[in-house]
Amino acid sequence: MQDGAAHDAMAVVDQRLRVKGVAGLRVVDGSVMPTITSGNPNSPIIMIAEKAAQDIRAARLGVPTQHG
Repeated sequence: MQDGAAHDAMAVVDQRLRVKGVAGLRVVDGSVMPTITSGNPNSPIIMIAEKAAQDIRAARLGVPTQHG
């Protein structure tokens, strides 16, 4: 899986980790990283989860996020 811009045909999820073409579904795990880190993936995956939580919270409150 890969995240990316709306024009990226290879991307499965958008910048907010929403699965393209499936309403109400997000992917929040290491599979959204376009390249896997050579070190321990724990910290990057925690940050992906934090970003997703922030996006979900903002969407429920109707508040815009920093990245669009």
